[in-house]
Amino acid sequence: MSFFSFDFRLTYIAIVSALPIIIFSNKRFDVIKNINWHTLIFFAAMFVLMESVWETGFFQSIINGLSITSIPIVLTISVILSQFISNVPLVALYLPMLMHTGATTRSLMALAAGSTIAGNLFILGAASNVIIIQNAEKKGQTLTFVEFAKIGIPLTIINIFVYWIFLSL
Repeated sequence: MSFFSFDFRLTYIAIVSALPIIIFSNKRFDVIKNINWHTLIFFAAMFVLMESVWETGFFQSIINGLSITSIPIVLTISVILSQFISNVPLVALYLPMLMHTGATTRSLMALAAGSTIAGNLFILGAASNVIIIQNAEKKGQTLTFVEFAKIGIPLTIINIFVYWIFLSL
């Protein structure tokens, strides 16, 4: 077995990175106490919910009958559905379907592009938007849905156009 065949998962990177702080730092308890547990629980719950949605077949029935690997469809589904379930859970649901249908690298790039730019359209397009707005509200500042959309809509249109051009090359 060669060195390069080692199964090095992303979770290992996180654990290995955190170990020196947890083991050697004098402030290890402060670090653990100050972790944003609400956000971690939010993300964990979001993935539990998405697995539940996958198991029901609801997501699959929404896009049943579409050519789900074509670049325009992947971009459209990514941007629109991300507004309802956020971009990361959308990828968790859509990626297995794309892989099962033998998606090309371009289709996977369209998923990456569409789910990324989806976070620009509306607040709910990316969980990071919600987290940032929640933290701003803790400091007494607000950003409304309409204020976000005034910038997000044109930005998303420009991004879709640019990605579409590059993915079509």
